[in-house]
Parts: sequence; structure tokens; C-alpha cells
Amino acid sequence: MNGTTDRIERHIFLQASPARVWQALTVPEEFSCWFGVSFEGKRFAVGEALKGRVTNPGYEHLTMEIWIERMEPERLFSWRWHPAAIDANVDYSNEPMTLVEFELAAVQGGTRLTVVESGLDQIPLERRARVLRLNTEGWEEQLDNIGRYVAA
Repeated sequence: MNGTTDRIERHIFLQASPARVWQALTVPEEFSCWFGVSFEGKRFAVGEALKGRVTNPGYEHLTMEIWIERMEPERLFSWRWHPAAIDANVDYSNEPMTLVEFELAAVQGGTRLTVVESGLDQIPLERRARVLRLNTEGWEEQLDNIGRYVAA
């Protein structure tokens, strides 16, 4: 975690072109396949807020909402969200959001994908440690998921 609690940073090498990885990240139907949230029928565009139904087993009762911040084709895709908003009985809308950034870099044989989630120190203290733990584990799992998805 780079010695800080404000950010999570993870990297993965993908044996796929930046164009292929970009498509998996930014085409809602493809994103749904590996991330576990169904944004079907919608498009990702800067300034858009999107809601999707979580499809991961045990979490199907939840809705995920993201606000698209930046899209620089085959280089950077970012959004804001309320992290670890997994209790359907809690209103997270007054909490600060974190920033999630996917950075793509062409490397020999494929793409280096980096995900950084920052702003975690702004999360209320009573939730912060749990959010950090859940999202650290979650980003590791999601990078494995996209790796399998683009390799298929």
C-alpha cells in the first residue's frame, strides 16, 4: 500500500493490447462480465453517473453507482464512487467519494494495467479500516478477473 492508508495501488501485466484492455474497461457489457456489475444498455462517458446491479453472488441485492471522471482512450479511465457501500440499509450519499483510476501502458507483449484508488483517508473513521481491507482484497481480485477476461 505504499506506506499510506489514503490509497491502494495494484499492477498487473496483461497479455493483451491496450486497445483490448481499454475495451474491457470501458464497454459496459464487457465491464459487466469481469467486474460483476451490470451496466447493460448504458455507455461510459465523462460526466455521466451510472448505476448498475451487482451480479457477484451474495451481493445481488446491491446497486453500484459510479461517476465517470476521465476517459483518455487506451491510457486512462477514472471514476468516483462510494467505496465498500455494501450495506443496503446505509445511506452513503453524504460520505466523500474515492477516485478510482485505471492507467494503461503498452509494454512488450501486452499492457501494464495499474489501478489506484485514492482518497480513502476521507472515509469516516468508523468505516475506514474495513473499506481499506475490503478494497485492497477487491482490487486484487478484480485485476485477476480482467486478466482472465482479456486472455479468453
